Amino acid sequence: QGAAPETVPPPAAPAPGAGRSMTLDVVVTDHAGNPVPGLQEQDFTLLDNKQPRTLRSFRAVVETTQPPDPPLQAIVLVDAVNATFQSAAYQREQLSSFLRQGGGELPLPMSLHVLPDTAGGPTAPTQDGLLLAKSLDSAQAGLRNIPRSTGFYGGVERAQLSISTLEHFAAYESTQPGRKSLIWLGPGWPLLTGVNVQLSTKDQNALFQTIVALSTALREARVTLYNIDATESVGRANYYEAFLKGVTSASRVQNGDVALQVFAVQSGGEVLERTDISKAISMCVADTKAYYILTFDPPQSLNPNEYHDLRVKIDRHGLTARTRTGYYAQP
Repeated sequence: QGAAPETVPPPAAPAPGAGRSMTLDVVVTDHAGNPVPGLQEQDFTLLDNKQPRTLRSFRAVVETTQPPDPPLQAIVLVDAVNATFQSAAYQREQLSSFLRQGGGELPLPMSLHVLPDTAGGPTAPTQDGLLLAKSLDSAQAGLRNIPRSTGFYGGVERAQLSISTLEHFAAYESTQPGRKSLIWLGPGWPLLTGVNVQLSTKDQNALFQTIVALSTALREARVTLYNIDATESVGRANYYEAFLKGVTSASRVQNGDVALQVFAVQSGGEVLERTDISKAISMCVADTKAYYILTFDPPQSLNPNEYHDLRVKIDRHGLTARTRTGYYAQP
């Protein structure tokens, strides 16, 4: 008889979450909204679907860190598609003021993009504010508004163009290392939600896939989204806040779930409604002066696109942590 075949042991099963660690950029602020440095790992508790998760790594980043977490940068997008002509002009004026202040020396590398795209994409990151201001001046002649009086279908067109732009940003930035802040100047695209708007099952499935893909791309690219709006839109804040909770299934999707403001808050950014755009941009940039990088191993998912709620608690009185509010896990 021949020799018995050699028994080969099965490969060891990977540990839960092995190779799938997730990175979170966390900004901790005090009562005045100022970033708080100097915290330690033991000050943080990460909750995933209300369950504490062990941190795989922890890093505190402050303005004086050398080298910083590269390439820390901010991208400013001037939205002339969804803003009125007067509002878009005011945004550019205020942005130019920010770029030129202090002799044009920016606190971190910044790039500029206009919507609609008339210059072949965003400028290269630079800390030369005067150079960006000059680029903004040259782009003004090409900026134009898509007419806002074209009714519901015109709103759909503007929303599709805007979301497509955000998708392209997320896709490109996912190939670049480091943390990025995307500052979107403008009111954002129409929410297209109301009693007279009914979505078919096909529409809901398509929107849900958009939400999952864009949310995941922004997270993996480490993009924190901010929306600065100088328009006087009564009641808009209360309206978008109805959609901030993460969508768990396609059957629950509404058009408001893909609003710019919703993506901003869910990414760990903010929605700032103020007339002083220059000051608002400074507030967004201040978030990069002190923040914390947390990594953890998410639990294995049983089903595709399984939504997980995220929350970071700080064990110090009066401090608030701001980071991504959730993610979609895959088997």
